[in-house]
Amino acid sequence: MIDYQRHILPNGLTVILHQDNSTPLVAVNILYKVGAKNEQEDKTGFAHLFEHLMFGGSENVPDFDSIVQNAGGENNAFTNSDITNYYDIMPSENLETALWIESDRMRSLDINQNSLDIQKKVVVEEFKETSLNKPYGDLWHHLSDLAYKEHPYRWPTIGLIPEHIEEAELHDVQSFFDQHYAPNNAVIVLAGKFEYDAALQLIEKWFGDLKPSTKSKHFIKIEPNQKSFRQKTVKGAVPTSALYMAFHMPERLHPDFSTYDIISDIFSGGRSSRFHQNLLKGTELFSNVDAYITGSIDPGLFMIEAKLMGTEDIEQAGYLIWSELQKLKEELVDIKELQKIKNSLISSVCFSEVSIIHKAMNIAYYEMLGNVSLINDQEKDFMKVTPEDIQRVAISTFTKENCSEIHYYKE
Repeated sequence: MIDYQRHILPNGLTVILHQDNSTPLVAVNILYKVGAKNEQEDKTGFAHLFEHLMFGGSENVPDFDSIVQNAGGENNAFTNSDITNYYDIMPSENLETALWIESDRMRSLDINQNSLDIQKKVVVEEFKETSLNKPYGDLWHHLSDLAYKEHPYRWPTIGLIPEHIEEAELHDVQSFFDQHYAPNNAVIVLAGKFEYDAALQLIEKWFGDLKPSTKSKHFIKIEPNQKSFRQKTVKGAVPTSALYMAFHMPERLHPDFSTYDIISDIFSGGRSSRFHQNLLKGTELFSNVDAYITGSIDPGLFMIEAKLMGTEDIEQAGYLIWSELQKLKEELVDIKELQKIKNSLISSVCFSEVSIIHKAMNIAYYEMLGNVSLINDQEKDFMKVTPEDIQRVAISTFTKENCSEIHYYKE
């Protein structure tokens, strides 16, 4: 059970405090409710660009990293389709330092032409390195575009094309910042050693006078149901041929979300999983086969990835995977198999609550979902899943018309 206090400042900033005096450290986590899905389709990659720009200096903090290091801390950030998350971990006596620097870049990030030009080059080089020159690096460009036709999940976080970043103008970038990086679009979480009243006073001191954004929110298109099988063939300089299968699944807050999570572990949750036993050990066709969920806030994807031993027939690999899916649709999962997976998932939840930064990130994320108290319901959500739930979800999900498939061949 994670205890917390929740406050909302007059400017709209959501503040959540979780005290843990077993550590001498404090984690300061700021989640901005902006990700790749909030971009315009002709200006993609901006959320990821800001992950870099936010470390480029602000009005009173020209060198963000050096201040963090001098305070004995560390910091980092990540961006995905739904959120952008920044965090600092410091000795608790330096909490105010973290709040000062975070508030300064929320208030007055130094967005100038020189900084923009530098970070544009960095991001474009990253695009080339991870998406153009890396084996299978362009997979999500092909797969997202195949699986999604309307929703902005149809482009990856890095962006659709590098030209969108190369051609970004200063006014476009400033406008994106003004709209999204404001207190009423952010959640700040403190986890670790501090006193509640003193911490809240410090947050009010440094963030209380920041002005909220008044710009309108970006409209996100709803993805229509997929009604026919989609397939695409890709060739590239990869070590081995591969098969990727994507099935549409519900959003993060859907009652069946935990069922999908469990199903992914039934297939590939360790050495005793079905894919490992029946496909990796049971055949000589696969070098790796995995199942996972994208876990996105809006309706996402249940993914299956299979790397082959060489240039073997992808069609045969697909047949064997479909056979495993069919078994789940036809036969109820054994209660012992299900309980083993539940125990593993619950252990993962408990482990994630050991680290203050993991707790801070998770608290911010559940607040983003709309109800921070849900963080304490994760175990119950897993425990209530039944074999019948798994069969029902499998029957409705693992159909040909709900599948988008990439055949990635070695050149």
